Amino acid sequence: MSIRHPIIAVTGSSGAGTTTVMKSFQHIFRREGIKAQVVEGDSFHRFDRMAMRAAMRDAEASGNRNLSHFGPESNLLEELEALFRDYGAAGRGKVRKYLHDADEAQPCGQEPGTFTPWADVPPGTDLMFYEGLHGGFRSERIDIARHVDLLVGVVPIINLEWIQKLHRDKNMRGYSQEAVVDTILRRMPDYVNYICPQFGHTHVNFQRVPTVDTSNPFIARDIPSADESMVVIRFTNPKGIDFPYLMSMLHDSWMSRPNTIVCPGGKMGLAMQLIFTPMILRLMDLKRRA
Repeated sequence: MSIRHPIIAVTGSSGAGTTTVMKSFQHIFRREGIKAQVVEGDSFHRFDRMAMRAAMRDAEASGNRNLSHFGPESNLLEELEALFRDYGAAGRGKVRKYLHDADEAQPCGQEPGTFTPWADVPPGTDLMFYEGLHGGFRSERIDIARHVDLLVGVVPIINLEWIQKLHRDKNMRGYSQEAVVDTILRRMPDYVNYICPQFGHTHVNFQRVPTVDTSNPFIARDIPSADESMVVIRFTNPKGIDFPYLMSMLHDSWMSRPNTIVCPGGKMGLAMQLIFTPMILRLMDLKRRA
């Protein structure tokens, strides 16, 4: 953790909705005039798109059908920890960008599915904001979570997460349902061993729970809307959280436990604004005082 160069990380699996959460933070940064260095978790994958396909084929040929981006073998986790450590110490580090599609790749003169060259973090940023798979990763050798000043988990219940992934990958990326289901099955051991444990290290978790039937996510025609959901917000340390104020602003919300608020799904964006704005301003105040 760092007072002079704070780090905020949003962690959650692919299709969990972390990108939507990132937009909420960007609104806060813009409103409060905060210059953030944004880091996408995909940029710390070990392989580009073609190399990952080759690595999966090689793994399957040797009997490993579970190689995935959820596991440490497919990611540069030591480099990610080094970035967090160096940024927290001096506001420095090496970053790059993963080019997901043609719109991102064309200005760089590269192919989609490739990485831009490594570059230095530009000087003068107020904080670092990470969004991706491994912001709360811990193992015997690597401890990324210890460098993070505010760690947020985004965790829709598993069936909803699958529905979101199925709809995104089929409708936006052109994958077949069979291919998406195969990906879900292949990633499951890494999801259990490396993604789920991170949510035990977070400061705040947001879990969207649908109020419609999602018992068979593989035949769901639509993603449950915000109005068809509730959001469970859990604080690891509730000290200093003004629960009466939050519930007065988040109408139709209630506390299910001493550290947990449940609010309508449509209030998730507002809840993030109310919860994280004072937390971020507190980090900025400590930074100025330092």
